[in-house]
Amino acid sequence: MKSPLRRREPLSANRYDETARASAGIVIDRYSTSFGWATRMLDEPVRTHVRCIYALVRVADELVDDEDQDWGRDDRAAVLDGLHQETLRAVGSGCSANLVVHAFALTAREHGIRPEIIDPFFDSMRADLSVQVHDPQSLSGYVYGSAEVVGLMCLRVFVGGDEARYEQLAPGARSLGAAFQKVNFLRDLHADQSVLGRTYFPGVDLTTFTDTERDLLLDDIDADLDAAARVIPLLPTSSRRAVHAAHALFAELSARLRATPATVIARERVRVPDLVKARILARSALVGR
Repeated sequence: MKSPLRRREPLSANRYDETARASAGIVIDRYSTSFGWATRMLDEPVRTHVRCIYALVRVADELVDDEDQDWGRDDRAAVLDGLHQETLRAVGSGCSANLVVHAFALTAREHGIRPEIIDPFFDSMRADLSVQVHDPQSLSGYVYGSAEVVGLMCLRVFVGGDEARYEQLAPGARSLGAAFQKVNFLRDLHADQSVLGRTYFPGVDLTTFTDTERDLLLDDIDADLDAAARVIPLLPTSSRRAVHAAHALFAELSARLRATPATVIARERVRVPDLVKARILARSALVGR
């Protein structure tokens, strides 16, 4: 059955827009293997729009976290502020000399991605340059800005202008974004605390991390995954398979984390083997057909 959403318009075909979108695709392919796999299950033009969103997100994240660069904190903050302001300007004007920003702006303008969900993202990126230990309140704000609003940006694309469906599915999109972020916090516990000097989960210390603490964190993550799972069947077919695949990959990660001793999580990054990923993607490809 076809979605009642408005007909998808083709992407603009001028050379500059095409080049900008291609640059966003390169960012995704270089930095995000699992995400790249999942996005291939999106129908066009949804796939390209989502990749344009994530490319900007990835660039901002790399400005903050790339340890291979010798940039100082003040330099990172200045460049991040510049990226934020250029993004807002481009969303308003429709053009940018920064190709990734230009690609994002094209998508944002077409789908109503406004500053109220752009600004919190950049606020969370700034927090990574200034907040070393989170409390429950700051963690909630960080997760909202770094992950939940990204889910809302993607949902704007998925529903193609259907405001009623957007409002219906927004809580599930936020839950899925939160689950993704908190899974990554848990699997990156060692790198975050030992390398970057950040503690996202309040009270969690690498040297004393226990299985009980692990399970409490995963109970919260699994509640978010369950909330998200309830709305995935309501997504348009153009995005349902890809979101199901992303959800399944992170549910697999959650299960593997729960089966891994806390002492191991504290020193190693838990991964899903490529063969298992391939099986998950194959199963998800059948969803909604």
